[in-house]
Amino acid sequence: MRFLFKTNYEQDVRLFQHGGQVFWYAVLAVLVLVAPLVLSDYLVGEAAFVFILAIAGVGLMLLTGYTGLVSLGHAAFLGIGAYGEAYLLSKGVPFPISMLLAALIAGATGFLIGLPTLRLSGVYLAIATFGFALIVSEILAKWESVTRGFNGFRVPRIVMFGETLRQDWHLYYISLAVLVVVILGVLNLLRSPTGRAFIAIRDSEVAAQSLGVNLTVYKTLAFALSAAITGLAGALYAHKLNFLSPDGFNIILSIQLLLMIVVGGLGSLHGAVFGALFVGALPSVIGILRGELPRVIAEQPGLEPLIFGLILVLTIIFEPYGIYGRWLKLKLYFQLFPLYRRATFRRTKAFLKSGRR
Repeated sequence: MRFLFKTNYEQDVRLFQHGGQVFWYAVLAVLVLVAPLVLSDYLVGEAAFVFILAIAGVGLMLLTGYTGLVSLGHAAFLGIGAYGEAYLLSKGVPFPISMLLAALIAGATGFLIGLPTLRLSGVYLAIATFGFALIVSEILAKWESVTRGFNGFRVPRIVMFGETLRQDWHLYYISLAVLVVVILGVLNLLRSPTGRAFIAIRDSEVAAQSLGVNLTVYKTLAFALSAAITGLAGALYAHKLNFLSPDGFNIILSIQLLLMIVVGGLGSLHGAVFGALFVGALPSVIGILRGELPRVIAEQPGLEPLIFGLILVLTIIFEPYGIYGRWLKLKLYFQLFPLYRRATFRRTKAFLKSGRR
């Protein structure tokens, strides 16, 4: 059992709390760096997809997990980033710049949408973002001069240093680098006064406002930053798909993103990564189950959304702190064994607090 005695403020904002964390994160870094050398091309491609999902999860976690604002429209920002990336590359914009511009376009859209919708809260905000996602889906389908509609948009290959990147491991390392930069950036943001204002809004809007936090400014900023990070994930997602179609960014994808952060663990960046691992593996598991279930059930078209919704409800009821919360409990169990007691953790229900007054 490790006890941390903090004697100054620097210890409280340090990225790594003790040497054990440095060691295990270093081991993890070595494993993910050498993984493409030992894994098959298929698994490397799936790992790159998990990294992209984790980036989008971090973006949504910033809004929902740390600011307490529910969004059912983040698939729209993923689509804006993906189509922005494809369009800019088709016009000859170099890859790193096109990716950043796609993120800025998504962030600017989030800012413009956030100004009117963030006057709402709770389920009304969720409905408003859902409506926004439907509008974006229609725009992607009808604006054929830019998106090419349902004819589809073939995404140009990434070109860096004069070389065309075609292999799965290329996207793997690019996605990994972006994920690390995004996580470090959000960690530092959360340690700043801005991040503390986000958390204050999540915990109690009334208390935050009484302390001088401008709710409109910080909510809009959270929405814009969240949209920009999700748009960055969308730019990479475009290269993972290689071919874009408007029906690929529907409400099901928004629900998957929300499921990802809730199941992974709200209010934790670890939860965004764990949730990405879970959601990335879930379709494969569902595909295996289809082969084992009776034909009448397996051929039902709404089986996957049904399972997603069921998992979301069960997680909220039985493990509101998600996979990361369960991991913390298991870790504490082995640290205290055999002195662990069932009453160490009381089962509580955690809900988003954005609707509090």
